[in-house]
Amino acid sequence: MSKTILITGVGKRIGLALAKHFMAQGHKVIGTYRRHYQSIDEFKKLGASLYQCDLNSPLAIEGLIANILKQHPRLDTVIHNASDWLADPNDSDDQSPTEVMSRMLQVHVAAPYQLNLALAPLLTQSALAHNHTSTAQIGASNIIHITDYVAEKGSKKHIAYAASKAALHNMTLSFAAKLAPNVKVNSIAPAMILFNELDDLAYKVKTLAKSILPKEAGSQEIIALVEYLQSSHYVTGRSFAVDGGRHLL
Repeated sequence: MSKTILITGVGKRIGLALAKHFMAQGHKVIGTYRRHYQSIDEFKKLGASLYQCDLNSPLAIEGLIANILKQHPRLDTVIHNASDWLADPNDSDDQSPTEVMSRMLQVHVAAPYQLNLALAPLLTQSALAHNHTSTAQIGASNIIHITDYVAEKGSKKHIAYAASKAALHNMTLSFAAKLAPNVKVNSIAPAMILFNELDDLAYKVKTLAKSILPKEAGSQEIIALVEYLQSSHYVTGRSFAVDGGRHLL
């Protein structure tokens, strides 16, 4: 059965892979992006509904919500993938600690909070329409927060980032309780899924040594987990680590 899936941050990396995967399966994808990438034009040609939205702006998010509610009568899944990764500032940086923390909390906490509250009725409505039998409709819709391995471990150089991802995980628990039984809410906490193009060999070696499964996981690991969470009707309020066993080192 075709689904309508909202994915924030579809321009690159995991968001890009998720959007491609679901569109290839015939699902309707609603995507957001902050900056224009070549992939955005490709998605538009394939029929995706794309909205440029800076999640650091509450007003921009309000506009996004208005467009979704006006143009999309159905919504089955929301995947909060969009992220920003700012290091903690030092004396020579342009941004102050307050500005860094504010941006991290806005993008990773306030934006998902605003979207979840506004779109919850649409997700619930889709779940209730999913099937006429009461047992099958339970947990038919989904919210998935992409957090981070550092939400539990912390980070010496990205304190604000780690704190905001920890808050996003906590919000998973609250929304899971609030939106049950029709909407399941879970989080995925990845570490080192994909290297960037400019990452050098020394960085790759150092990074891989942090896991007992020393490899680049690839986006398929996240795709498979998202598929599982969508198909399950008995899992909510949980965080799933995809980190190569980093906690065992």
